[in-house]
Amino acid sequence: MALAGFGLAPSAWAAEFVRDDCRTVVKATETLRFESDAHERWYRRFWTGACDRLPMCMPGSPNWNSIVDTLVAKVGPADRSTLLPKACRLGQQIGLEWGREKRVQKISTKDLRAFKATLDSSGDALKGVEQVEARVRALITQPR
Repeated sequence: MALAGFGLAPSAWAAEFVRDDCRTVVKATETLRFESDAHERWYRRFWTGACDRLPMCMPGSPNWNSIVDTLVAKVGPADRSTLLPKACRLGQQIGLEWGREKRVQKISTKDLRAFKATLDSSGDALKGVEQVEARVRALITQPR
């Protein structure tokens, strides 16, 4: 990897893939605890759409950076200051859980599709984010 030549471990440059306007409201990627290198790469895939040597990975959209773009475009400037931090924190929560190994994850790719459908069909972007937040809380708190 090109950055490795600069003496940076993957986690030292990983935060660069989280959109700039989310970095002020989510935990820095280098401070997150990943279960494995693959967990970190799947988390990056969630945000960017880049597969980075991941098996069975489909690159591209949807990815959380583009979903946040779409959500922000649906609201006026007054609602943006409420929506953006919620969407960013939600993305971190979803991405960290979805990126885990399939046998332990509580959010699946099927759930991601349902979340996107909820966000796409909601006439109010903020309400859509809140609906997805509620579903994520329910999934994460249920026993495995």
